[in-house]
Amino acid sequence: MLTKVYGSAVFGVEATTITVEVNVDSGVGYHLVGLPDNAIKESNYRIAAALQNNSYKIPGKKITLNMAPADMRKEGSAYDLTLAVGILIASGQIKGDAVDKYIIMGELSLDGSLQPIRGALPIAIKAREEGFKGFILPEQNAKEAAIVNDIDIYGVNHISQVIGFFDKDIALKPTIIDTRKEFYKSLENPEFDFADVKGQETIKRCMEIAAAGGHNIILIGPPGSGKTMLAKRLPSILPPMTLQEALETTKIHSVVGRVKAHSGLMSQRPFRSPHHTISDVALVGGGTYPQPGEISMSHNGVLFLDELPEFKRTVLEVMRQPLEDREVTISRAKFTVTYPSSFMLVASMNPSPSGYFNDPDSPMRSTPAEMQRYLGKVSGPLLDRIDIHIEVTPVPFEKLAEERRGEPSKVIRERVTKAREIQTHRFDDSVKIHYNAQMGVKHIRKHCKLSKESMSLLKTAMEKLNLSARAYDRILKVSRTIADLSAANDILPEHIAEAIQYRSLDRDGWLG
Repeated sequence: MLTKVYGSAVFGVEATTITVEVNVDSGVGYHLVGLPDNAIKESNYRIAAALQNNSYKIPGKKITLNMAPADMRKEGSAYDLTLAVGILIASGQIKGDAVDKYIIMGELSLDGSLQPIRGALPIAIKAREEGFKGFILPEQNAKEAAIVNDIDIYGVNHISQVIGFFDKDIALKPTIIDTRKEFYKSLENPEFDFADVKGQETIKRCMEIAAAGGHNIILIGPPGSGKTMLAKRLPSILPPMTLQEALETTKIHSVVGRVKAHSGLMSQRPFRSPHHTISDVALVGGGTYPQPGEISMSHNGVLFLDELPEFKRTVLEVMRQPLEDREVTISRAKFTVTYPSSFMLVASMNPSPSGYFNDPDSPMRSTPAEMQRYLGKVSGPLLDRIDIHIEVTPVPFEKLAEERRGEPSKVIRERVTKAREIQTHRFDDSVKIHYNAQMGVKHIRKHCKLSKESMSLLKTAMEKLNLSARAYDRILKVSRTIADLSAANDILPEHIAEAIQYRSLDRDGWLG
């Protein structure tokens, strides 16, 4: 008897429906074809034990299973339930009148219970597009898939529930969530709040500007000055995600299995902080079977690279293209996948190998050669993509001992959101540009026009402070954001003056 059941494979962040054809005929043998990987080839052992422990069995006949399209590589253990249901129906052990209306996915334990899968959200989206009535999957993934409307999502814990559903003995209840309610979850009490930061008013102002314009930022300061602490609070002042951004972000995290079981839609911007020993593949994505890397996991959020010069140079260099194009393309012999990677880069570094450059109170000193070797790890082209450089100094005891709390993230976020709204209106005729940091030369010339007074100030600063050519456009972009925070139509001299302060590495000539 021939039966067709349906599963799904995820490539990049998109799903492709897989037709599993199961034929049970006279003879002996178990043949699984259609380019399955080892995890799928081993599924017959898990299926046999799960069925045996639930009073069913793999029939002692010739079983042929074909996973179509047969020229597409399939991977992972999520097809266990698909194959098991197909075998039961094809061998006449259960009914399967309506099986062609459902996508069925899940990893089986030996007792028949189900383990969570990856990519539930893109699979549900594809199932709805192709007109399937429902999606049967492990209960841990149900809320994630239930974000998609107009399709029934059935979360199950055990294979017996699936068998009962197709035999009409059990009525499964679809999982329903209010997507908009999930999306508009309150952000009033973020885990890390700027209200807890003592002192550092200049740095907080700098963070506000970076958030308002989507600018990449690097913090330079000695150990213990608060660089990491400040970076962790940046997501709390970023504008709330739009529903489309939330779906994009959840989709990526779904592919790598990082969506929490109790939450469906990700309503908070991601913050990723990989260790400096990370490989280039782990950072940008890839592998034999490509998976999203850390930069895609931080899509629509923040990627924090602590101690930037400690990262391998090859790792830092592969970020240049994603920072420019805001997506990562990974090519293999038979396919190409593209992952979105629109993120804010926040980096931190010590001013010298010892960490105490120009500190008169520290006995630790670095030679010029050590300084050059240390700072040379950060290439000019990478630095060229960072708009704001700011020095972070340790907070004096008097500030630390103050009882007064700082300005809360909620208040700062309101100002940032208003500035972003101005930018959205400004770039409403552009598909690729949404905020100031994304401006190219053409848009800079159009939206960052300077008065004679402002141009004179910028010219004087570049000559006297020996600012590099790369600093020119960056200063214009940052000054445009400062003007937006002030709700000013024109870039004024004070906006230029403030933006000039945020090019520390160029001004001091640390990188030559």
